[in-house]
Amino acid sequence: MARNGFDDATRRGTAGAAVVEGLLAYAETQSRAWVRGRSARSMERAIALSRTLAANDPEEHTALLARALRTGARQLLRHRRAAEALPLAEEAVELSRGAGGAPLVVALECLSDVLNALGRRGEAADLRAEAHKIMAG
Repeated sequence: MARNGFDDATRRGTAGAAVVEGLLAYAETQSRAWVRGRSARSMERAIALSRTLAANDPEEHTALLARALRTGARQLLRHRRAAEALPLAEEAVELSRGAGGAPLVVALECLSDVLNALGRRGEAADLRAEAHKIMAG
């Protein structure tokens, strides 16, 4: 099948999750490209595609969407754009609550980092405490 765009990955019989993984990997490794916008566009496409995949098959792809959101939040935070990272990190936590365990811990820590960057230290500490409680058992 000829590929015409990233939305082709949502069609039956294609590896949409693999496309998202590739976009995330590119965005994570291209710090300089972020400044020129290529990495940011890859991240936006990964999140958009993940949303589509999760809408079509929530059980299979919600964790992927949460990961894409978390990765996007971390990238924005790395480039000192904490206010833009906040909604992504919050959504990642919301989506990860259903899975619990390690995915939730990672999402809580991401949101905590974003809140710290925004000077909301009390909220960040509460999230870290929640993460540690989950890890303890």
